[in-house]
Amino acid sequence: MAETTNSVSRSRKLGPEERAAALRSMREREVDVLVIGGGIVGTGAALDAVTRGLRVGLIEARDFASGTSSRSSKLIHGGIRYLEQLNFGLVREALIERGLLLQRIAPHLAKPVRFLYPLETPLVERAYIGAGMALYDVFSYTGFMKPGVPLHRHLTKKQVLKQIPSLDPDAFVGGLTYYDAQVDDARYVAELARTASFYGAHVASRVRAEGFLKVGERVVGVQAHDYETGEQFEIRAKQVVNATGVWTGETQAMVGERGEFKVRASKGVHLVVPRDRFHSEMGLILRTEKSVLFVIPWGRHWIIGTTDTDWDLDKAHPAATAADIDYILDHVNSVLATKLTRADVEGVYAGLRPLLAAGDGSSTANLSREHHVSHTVPGLVLVAGGKWTTYRVMAKDAIDEAVSAMDGKVPESCTDQIPLLGATGYRAAWNKRAKIARAFGVHKARVEHLLNRYGVLTDELLDMLRADPSLAEPLPGADDYLGVEVRYACTHEGALHLDDVLTRRTRISIESWDRGVKAAPVAARIMADALGWDEARIEKEVNHYNKRVAAELASQELPDDASADRARLEAPDIVPLSALPTGDTVGTRPEPAAR
Repeated sequence: MAETTNSVSRSRKLGPEERAAALRSMREREVDVLVIGGGIVGTGAALDAVTRGLRVGLIEARDFASGTSSRSSKLIHGGIRYLEQLNFGLVREALIERGLLLQRIAPHLAKPVRFLYPLETPLVERAYIGAGMALYDVFSYTGFMKPGVPLHRHLTKKQVLKQIPSLDPDAFVGGLTYYDAQVDDARYVAELARTASFYGAHVASRVRAEGFLKVGERVVGVQAHDYETGEQFEIRAKQVVNATGVWTGETQAMVGERGEFKVRASKGVHLVVPRDRFHSEMGLILRTEKSVLFVIPWGRHWIIGTTDTDWDLDKAHPAATAADIDYILDHVNSVLATKLTRADVEGVYAGLRPLLAAGDGSSTANLSREHHVSHTVPGLVLVAGGKWTTYRVMAKDAIDEAVSAMDGKVPESCTDQIPLLGATGYRAAWNKRAKIARAFGVHKARVEHLLNRYGVLTDELLDMLRADPSLAEPLPGADDYLGVEVRYACTHEGALHLDDVLTRRTRISIESWDRGVKAAPVAARIMADALGWDEARIEKEVNHYNKRVAAELASQELPDDASADRARLEAPDIVPLSALPTGDTVGTRPEPAAR
């Protein structure tokens, strides 16, 4: 669709100009729905609202997916362990969403992945786990489309060893295999934000809600702070949706409300190791004393995790400890013939799950993964809890609640029918990837890499390469990524800082041995050309990134959360956020005159 102001859509780009236009529009005119939070649920809510015909704004205090939404296990799954908790409704809902993502919404980003469940005892365990996997398969067929993955299978010990020769033969007696799906979580959120913008939402990162505007007891907007320019301004809205995840309590405090429920932060740590450290044709799911441990194929790497422990320290930068790393290594080594060591770990990341608290001191591993939506005060909708996989349902429920308080009839959600940008035509483009490679003089493997990250939007990156062939060079220490991807992140995907690119638009910070230190100066110069940085800004961005890497590495050598947190905080955000104000007087305004 043409990118004109007369179009029913805005733009396929989410660059600096589009950000400025979005902020200008939100300042000048009231929106129907303002979403606070640019993670998976917030961006999903923005897309849901705007595709119902509403005027929508979305603000995020840091970068899109900078919190929980970029630090998951990168799985789209029903949660097979929830069957044991008899949470059948959650599993069924998640499996239906899995099928939607694989086949309609994001086939370029979501891919099937096969897992082995190794059996430690014969007969009874096989029958018990097999029954659960059969039920998992049944639930995946109860939606309005096929699941898009094969059914589970039983394997003998000999069959398991043939497909995973690196397993310790004494650690299992056989196995079962089943399928789920995986996704680059941060990339998905960036595409979701772009898609919302394409349909007309006004989207801006690095803008923080620092207080609510109130008329009497009703919330009518927020006091916003643009941390890129320092500007402070008001955004008025008929309804505000709070989708801030683990920060729900802090945001809620700005209206002086205790809220109907509490959110507890659970820390999950993952390790990244090279794919050649052990040989397997599929991933693994292992039982632990607390939960389960996944070993997930991830390109030329394995992702291994996760932990599940309480976290009550800095929420922006949860730190992995030496104990977390050792816990994961000990559990995965229990089934490997050749054991992994700390020397095999090339990347580590930690994220926080926003779990609905039970209020009884329950372990975070036992807390519900269901979500909750409430109208805590007039004009303010809160959505919290849930799973990454079911973000679309969470977003729908939040916007349903918001529109229930609006005058006039608002259409129902239609996001189950809306592919993300890059999805439509993906399979046809994949089938002709060899022709595309020849036409642009690029290796077929590079085209495959781009198609699986950008879908049919790959054409836009290839056009950039044609205009500037130097961008075809891979980044130092991160051969999987090309310079053009850095430039595209700035011009089309809302990246404003070096950390945005190396940590979220690409996954260089966890996939390279040096955590992206070699790539940083080269990437910064490409960004400088796209964003107009001078030498001082380039130096600042690179130095900050290097300090962040050093702080993370230091924290991972420490034994406990408190010491690891102190070490990680030695490298603050490049754009530090001031403390949130609290109290019910924040942003309170007198009753306006009728208009």
